[in-house]
Amino acid sequence: MMNVIQYLEKNPSLVELLIEQKASLIGISSIEQKAILESFEAVVCVENGLWN
Repeated sequence: MMNVIQYLEKNPSLVELLIEQKASLIGISSIEQKAILESFEAVVCVENGLWN
């Protein structure tokens, strides 16, 4: 799963497609996919300064 996360970090446009449910991760359970997407949302919030 670490390879998937690294790939998504390099291709943030795919994260948007996953959030919009226009793409899916083959071989990743729905629970794992939800956790991955939530972690990317948290990163966005931190980068935007919402946690400061």
